[in-house]
Amino acid sequence: MPSWLLVSTEHLHAVVHEGRGPFAVLVHGALGSRSYWHENISALQEVCRPVVVELWGHGLSPSPTDLGRYEPAGYIAEFDHLRTELEAEQIWLIGQSMGAALVMHYAVSKPHHVLGLVITNSASGFAEPEEWRERNRTVVRQIADQVDAEGVECLRDSWVNPGRSRRIGDDTLELLSKEFSEHSPQGITASFRTTNYSLPLGDLLADISAPVLFTHGAEEQNFQKHLPRVKLIPQIEIVDLPASHAVNAHDPEGWNRTAVDFIKRHTDNGV
Repeated sequence: MPSWLLVSTEHLHAVVHEGRGPFAVLVHGALGSRSYWHENISALQEVCRPVVVELWGHGLSPSPTDLGRYEPAGYIAEFDHLRTELEAEQIWLIGQSMGAALVMHYAVSKPHHVLGLVITNSASGFAEPEEWRERNRTVVRQIADQVDAEGVECLRDSWVNPGRSRRIGDDTLELLSKEFSEHSPQGITASFRTTNYSLPLGDLLADISAPVLFTHGAEEQNFQKHLPRVKLIPQIEIVDLPASHAVNAHDPEGWNRTAVDFIKRHTDNGV
């Protein structure tokens, strides 16, 4: 059970769970929500205090009118605000897809506040920047335009919605389905048009100084071309798991075991 909620009309919604050890901020990907981590929280509580945030316009988070807040710099400011609210000098960062790219941006910007990262497949974070921007000018722009015209519900059965994957457990799918109705069309379109466009780290990958666990969904074929860029991170540890894009939800047992071991090793070592 969560120990408390951080609900605000100005800041990201967060659910703070009890646990042992340092705080760990968990950030989902596009069209995800707080229950995306449903099958991971109990395991993580053995080694950290999970803090589950929701992206702008997702779930219970507000949808700012200032588009600058959707940029990586805006999220860096939000994550740092959250860290300050938690009264934590250093935190762990755990991110999936878009969330993985955002926590990497934070790690580059605020290295002295980061104990380590656990991330999953993130084409947005590891793609060649110009290739990714072209994708946003075509495919992603069309998705945002559709939401403008029809509302968020038009994406409920779309390939971009993680909550449609039948490889995710039934309990998690039920929770995600309910939370999908909470998404704001304004926040979702800004996330696609502004956040997604700005996510590739390019040469900044080499500036991530904290230890990083990359839990690789080895069955996501479209991601494999990005693996060479994953290896640009200096302190990277790569573990292949029998999963596709939603790694921690497709193989929660394997992901939990791997993530808990990594956090425990680095926390015990005082990293």
